[in-house]
Amino acid sequence: MTQPVSKTSVLAGMTGRGLVIAALVVIVAACLPMVLSSYQVGLATEVLIFGVLAMSIDILAGFAGRTSLGHGAIFGVSTYVVVYATGQAGLSPWTGFALGVLAATAVASVFALLAVRTSGVYFLLLTLALGMIVWGVCLRWTQVTGGENGMRADVRPAILMGHSAFYWAVLAGAVVVSFAMWRFVRSPFGLTLRGIRDSESRMRSLGYNVPLHLFIGFTVSGIFAGIAGGLYAMFNNFVSPSTVALAQSVEGVLMMIAGGVGTLFGAFVGAAAIIVLENIVSSYTERWLMVLGITFVLIMIFAPEGIIGKLRAITSRKVR
Repeated sequence: MTQPVSKTSVLAGMTGRGLVIAALVVIVAACLPMVLSSYQVGLATEVLIFGVLAMSIDILAGFAGRTSLGHGAIFGVSTYVVVYATGQAGLSPWTGFALGVLAATAVASVFALLAVRTSGVYFLLLTLALGMIVWGVCLRWTQVTGGENGMRADVRPAILMGHSAFYWAVLAGAVVVSFAMWRFVRSPFGLTLRGIRDSESRMRSLGYNVPLHLFIGFTVSGIFAGIAGGLYAMFNNFVSPSTVALAQSVEGVLMMIAGGVGTLFGAFVGAAAIIVLENIVSSYTERWLMVLGITFVLIMIFAPEGIIGKLRAITSRKVR
């Protein structure tokens, strides 16, 4: 006879042990504002936001075999729309947030249409070029974007003005979005993306519409990047061309790699490692970028599977 399967495990798509670990992590994260300073709570909020961005990149890189350098632009478009809608158009923050996610989805769908028939370095370079186009528009369309000066607006809703209140709201949003991404990559559609990653030609021979699946996967990942961008608008209350620049995409990719490509939740570990390291090292030396570079090189040499991947490998060895 087959063993009965727990309904909770089926819904979550993970084992009971995984559920317990996830619950403990969320509980610990929820308690952080009680022991951290306002500045540190701000850093923790930033980690959650950029963790969501890195997870959205991992949907493509880890599960479809396509690494995008355009997600920073998608993220930034959402931020721009939220700040503009709230500060210039006079709309409510919630309406601006919804419009930002819709704009990010539209940009992601355009990127997807142009990029899904490429792969490897060509996909990487095409998404980079598309992101640079968005950056150029944001830099030169000064009447709307403010150009190099950017735009500032009081985006955050009054109920979330406190550091702790906003952190808890972002944490709740990150939990929901993370669960949605987890279910997406564990769904039959997500398994198809894995098949495309492993052997695109075989999936084509089996009758799968590879470009359509990649288009949907890219667009869905863009939706989550847009959510991260909307949260960043509420966090920062400011947007400039640097928000859509190539560096934003590169940082998201590095967070994903540091945490572990294909681990999904490793994005939060990578985001925490990079953001905390940036702030600690930059307070001691002006050459903090060099220190970060050396750190990434060491991760690539000693833990190419990322921090989470390395921990999984060590744990599996101990179990054996």
